[in-house]
Amino acid sequence: MTEETPGFDEKPDVSPGTDDAEPKAAESSEEGAAAPAGDASAAKDVALTAQLDQAKMALNERTADLQRLQAEYQNYRRRVERDRVTVKEIAAANLVTELLPTLDDIGRAREHGELVGGFKSVAESLETVAAKMGLQQFGKEGEPFDPTIHEALMHSYAPDVTETTCVAILQPGYRIGERTIRPARVAVAEPQPGASADKSEDSDDKESGDPEKG
Repeated sequence: MTEETPGFDEKPDVSPGTDDAEPKAAESSEEGAAAPAGDASAAKDVALTAQLDQAKMALNERTADLQRLQAEYQNYRRRVERDRVTVKEIAAANLVTELLPTLDDIGRAREHGELVGGFKSVAESLETVAAKMGLQQFGKEGEPFDPTIHEALMHSYAPDVTETTCVAILQPGYRIGERTIRPARVAVAEPQPGASADKSEDSDDKESGDPEKG
């Protein structure tokens, strides 16, 4: 029989440092889990930033497209309005062109005092309708000659003009808006040749004259 020593219990052998190893392993596992989580968060932020940049770029592109469409629409509206006015002027011009001989007859009748009675009422009504369509008469005696709106049918010289001047309106001109329907047919007068030179010589003589001469 084996005798047991009183007061001592048998214990298993424990290698030193075993208790300390277990907490260290847990800490390392926690650190390893925290590191991938941080990397994932950073990657997510980068992805969100890229998506935001793409959204901003798309918004800027759409805004530029909208502004371009608005500009094109405004240009289209202006072009349509300009064409509408042009078409209206052309239509009115075609109509009143046929009425110009009648308006000329009315003007001559007025000059000779023959615009009386019922004829006067009809003539004035016709002139009112033509004016409502935008027809304007032009051409006055004494205005400078302008070849873009005047047609010279007679030519002369006059001592009392300093430039080519309309001295008589043979037939008035008509326009609608900026469109000339018919130029004014006029008689023009030019300064007499040498008149300006004579005037300049006279002025020079007066300026250089002898002050003693009374």
